[in-house]
Amino acid sequence: MSNPDSFINEVTEEVRRDRLFSLFRKYGWIGALIVLGVVGGTAWTEYTKVRDAQRAQAFGDAVLDALDLGGPEERRTALTGAPADGSQRAVLNLILASDPSEDREGTLAALDTLIADGTQPQSYRDLATLRRVIVAGADMPVADRRTALEGISAAGRAFRPLALEQLAYLLVEEGKTAEAISALQALMQDQQAPAGLRGRASQMIVALGGEVPPAANAPADAG
Repeated sequence: MSNPDSFINEVTEEVRRDRLFSLFRKYGWIGALIVLGVVGGTAWTEYTKVRDAQRAQAFGDAVLDALDLGGPEERRTALTGAPADGSQRAVLNLILASDPSEDREGTLAALDTLIADGTQPQSYRDLATLRRVIVAGADMPVADRRTALEGISAAGRAFRPLALEQLAYLLVEEGKTAEAISALQALMQDQQAPAGLRGRASQMIVALGGEVPPAANAPADAG
């Protein structure tokens, strides 16, 4: 009986194997699609995060550059050409609606509205905070300006170097020259600080009677 039983078991196993292969040929593509979907979804998520961060940075840089121009018409022209989409367009229209030189109170009110709008991306609200401190100037108490700037100067925040620059200027305003020079020297060593900001920091250090850090004077290809 052992031989017939062994033969039956072998046949049964072969039938099971054939059925398994048949099912795999018939439905295996579903598993492949699931794997591809998971991999593709992860890749798309990472891509969109990088893309959105780059768009936010480009938008913020363009707005700040435009707001630093001389006349109202020049600023409006530059702002109109700033790269913006989605919620960025709403922020851009808000900035275009007023100009500090023509309607200072309206500008401050608009910036306060944006800062308080939790539905807007944090980078835009940080930009509005930075701009509000600059526009308000001496009319805003130093302590309030410092608190606002410290909130956006933390590591990882979009406008951290610019906030640190303004914090250094507050030290100058308070007559703390030595502390201001140290803060500006540290900023010049900050890898996140753009070339324009480092140039401004260098000029301010010299104006305050300090020394520009040696590394900042070295050629870019010095090794």
